[in-house]
Amino acid sequence: MSEKPSGVIGVHGVRYQVTDVARAVAFYTRHLGFRMEIQHPPAFASVSLGGLILLLSGPGASGSRPMPGGEPQQPGGWNRVVLRVADLPALVEALEKAGVRLRNEIEAGPGGRQIQVEDPDGNPIELFEPAQ
Repeated sequence: MSEKPSGVIGVHGVRYQVTDVARAVAFYTRHLGFRMEIQHPPAFASVSLGGLILLLSGPGASGSRPMPGGEPQQPGGWNRVVLRVADLPALVEALEKAGVRLRNEIEAGPGGRQIQVEDPDGNPIELFEPAQ
């Protein structure tokens, strides 16, 4: 057996860089059913869904500061949170009506169907409906 790495005790959450913390909180709570946990605008907030804690770091937050070489931490990219949903087409229709940006159309594969949406800062969220 391999030994457990020293010091790592579990997953704390997933961090997303955002430009407007209040706007990000409104998006996750209104459109995706997250619950407010902690809010310290304009720098930081955390929201949760089930066992997932999403850390929303705005400008000035310690989790948003530039890297030692000066490279800024920015929203967007392709790594993403994957949320399990029960009725993907119905949720996509509701999100479209609310003006949420979709990155693609619903894709289907042997494991189920998925689509990527974006929060107001361009951070991707995958909505996934497992195959029956």
